[in-house]
Amino acid sequence: MIKDFILPDIGEGVVECELVEWLVAEGDTVTEDQPIADVMTDKALVQIPAVHGGVIKKLHYKKGDIAIVHEPLYSVEIDGEVADEVAAEPAADTQVVQSDSQQGAGGKRVEEFLLPDIGEGIVECELVEWLVQEGDMVVEDQPIADVMTDKALVQIPAIKSGKVVKLHYRKGQLAQVHTPLFSIEVEGEEGTLAAPVADTVTAASESQDVELHAPAGNGKALASPAVRRLARSYDIDLSLVPGSGKHGRVYKEDVERFRSGEAVKAKAAKVQDQSEQTVAAVAPSAGDRVEPIRGVKAVMAKMMTESVSTIPHFTYCEELDLTELVALRESMKARYSSDDLKLTMMPFFMKAMSLALTQFPGINSRVNEDCSEQTFLASHNIGMAVDSKVGLLVPNVKDVQQKSILEVAAEITRLTKDARSGRVSPGDLKGGSISISNIGALGGTVATPIINKPEVAIVALGKLQTLPRFNDKGEVEARKIMQVSWSGDHRVIDGGTIARFCNLWKQYLESPQEMLLAMH
Repeated sequence: MIKDFILPDIGEGVVECELVEWLVAEGDTVTEDQPIADVMTDKALVQIPAVHGGVIKKLHYKKGDIAIVHEPLYSVEIDGEVADEVAAEPAADTQVVQSDSQQGAGGKRVEEFLLPDIGEGIVECELVEWLVQEGDMVVEDQPIADVMTDKALVQIPAIKSGKVVKLHYRKGQLAQVHTPLFSIEVEGEEGTLAAPVADTVTAASESQDVELHAPAGNGKALASPAVRRLARSYDIDLSLVPGSGKHGRVYKEDVERFRSGEAVKAKAAKVQDQSEQTVAAVAPSAGDRVEPIRGVKAVMAKMMTESVSTIPHFTYCEELDLTELVALRESMKARYSSDDLKLTMMPFFMKAMSLALTQFPGINSRVNEDCSEQTFLASHNIGMAVDSKVGLLVPNVKDVQQKSILEVAAEITRLTKDARSGRVSPGDLKGGSISISNIGALGGTVATPIINKPEVAIVALGKLQTLPRFNDKGEVEARKIMQVSWSGDHRVIDGGTIARFCNLWKQYLESPQEMLLAMH
């Protein structure tokens, strides 16, 4: 039996990809989960594994061609025994809605919608909200569900019109990438494409009980490109890492466990954790409430702990007199503000910071894991911490050094709206080079901000206060004063550097005309 492998969803919004390299040739015999091809989307390099073992009969694209999602990538001849299993799989997948399929025999069929890749390295997500119910009629691109990854809230749309016949997860459950999210009844003409895609994953129940497999014996490990990069960053040979996935596939958790020397203890720890969870569930009193830490909050906990434990922080505080800048901003606010552009103080802080970074490139840098190399970044991608409904997010404005103050303001307005709704794109969260935390918007004057690793500096802005200060004549005046608190990575930044950098930044903010003259 010859079967076409349909290129599955390989990223949110991705409809095509470049065929970078075939890892097999026509006539080769392949096994299940063996890497077949490397493809490049506009976001990442993705490795496509074989779903079934067999003989490669045809490769539908040449190296460098653009492959289309939901179209055949290659054809494989599978033996009779496997073919019988493949033929039986769709029947098993759709037995819950078999009666509906039989009633719709006149050209209708039930398909499984597979949860696509929704971020590099993400293998699961939390089902936050179903936006439809079983039995609802939906149209193509209609939102079906909101899911929460460890980076952002993502909305999953329908790729075809039809009737929702089954929702495979309940609200709050963890949905696995590449497993069925919901079943939909579609017209027969539309149903011919997605059936092979449903065959590309195993049943979700297989992943519920994780066992550690022995490391690959042939010197090659089954792992995604993100996992391979992680292993390289730790200088770990992937072939030595016991994989917890099917056929020994290695996940990021396996690499982390191997690095910490806990691979052998993992199975015993699992049993112990289950017993501890049972005891913990009984321990709280009637008035207490226990909630799992998931999504953005879980990522924040992990990143902040790693930052504090691996980066020697030091703090530097300064006072800014923003009286002239406040007056300038007020004079420009009425003329330039709109729904798409809010002229707050933040665009001035970012632009002044970018101008200062050109004189102090070490502040706009990052170091590798063992602090043996420092990379000086050309782009000033300045992040801003936003208190969103899903937790702390730090989107960043890209290439501030190339933007005007109004262009920076427009980007800040867009990012703030997206972050507060929890729908900021992964691209806006990546690639930051330095961060600003505007804690003063809520209150407080001095803070000790935690560096957003792998960046090397962050500043917290205190609240703007009207305070008495002496002028040059010794007279007391009411001035607009703000306290700022810097945290620096003491491995690559010393106190003198942060002080001189802050003095230049302060000069641009306290004397806006100096900032305007420094702009190109």
